[in-house]
Amino acid sequence: MLEPNLLDQIIDVAAVAAYKSSLLKGKGDKNAADQAAVDAMRQKLNELNICGKVVIGEGEMDEAPMLYIGETLGKSKNPRIDIAVDPLDGTKLAANNQPNAISVISISEEGMLLQAPDTYMDKISVGHGLPENIVDLDEDVKNNIKNLAKAKNKSVDEICICLLDRERHKHFIEDIKSLGAKLKLISDGDVAGSIFSALETSDVDMYLGIGGAPEGVLAASAIKCLGGQFQARLKIQDDDEIKRATNLGIKDFEKKYYLNDLVKGDVIFCSSGVTDGDLVSGVKLRNKEYETETFALHYSQKFFKKVKKKYKI
Repeated sequence: MLEPNLLDQIIDVAAVAAYKSSLLKGKGDKNAADQAAVDAMRQKLNELNICGKVVIGEGEMDEAPMLYIGETLGKSKNPRIDIAVDPLDGTKLAANNQPNAISVISISEEGMLLQAPDTYMDKISVGHGLPENIVDLDEDVKNNIKNLAKAKNKSVDEICICLLDRERHKHFIEDIKSLGAKLKLISDGDVAGSIFSALETSDVDMYLGIGGAPEGVLAASAIKCLGGQFQARLKIQDDDEIKRATNLGIKDFEKKYYLNDLVKGDVIFCSSGVTDGDLVSGVKLRNKEYETETFALHYSQKFFKKVKKKYKI
């Protein structure tokens, strides 16, 4: 299991990345906002007494400015941990000062997180307290909605489905509308989108669709802590992606991953708000300090709550 004291340290990692990125919100430069979060996250992780390996990052080893897959961080030989990061989930949201931009990180013991390439991933998730596999990645969306409604003792028109507003999801959107269920379309930030499906405070009942594989593993980390369900499958598109996936030890490109395939053991998940959003509030500047809000989860400790912290500038 991960040491409980790691949670506070990982909260700080997410918080400082959110702060540095927030200084560039509304500036219209998504790459600069992302890089600010990357640099802050890398620096903070390198200050910790860990031996961390990035297994979910923003690129391959030749993309050094990013937190790349295979990069090692920390100043100790132990504990050996896997790290998954999305320093700025919702780069466009931050650049345009729109809601729901967050800085995200999860950690596990070594070898416990799926090493997924930076490709697309098909995903579906729901919350806790439901029959196992009540929804299925390979099932028709209308049947999934009907089965979920029955299990939650709701009518179909009360069920809300969250998905990215993309042309590739047009058939889902049409099916959901034709059934009379509700839609929550998001422009970006599908880590938060997936998490909505597992929160009792959210009106979202299910998350669905194709997004980034790194974001999928991060979302699975949170959903495991929240007791929800998650299924996924990589969407490999070309020879380059086949090579990258193969280099990470992935052989079956059609495999359907369940929650415990993606996140095998104990996990800590933290997401700090860059801008205000449905999951957490954004960074607030006050005199010579800033305040962050972090959605912090630790699976083995059954810890999940929003943590506000103040830091001196």
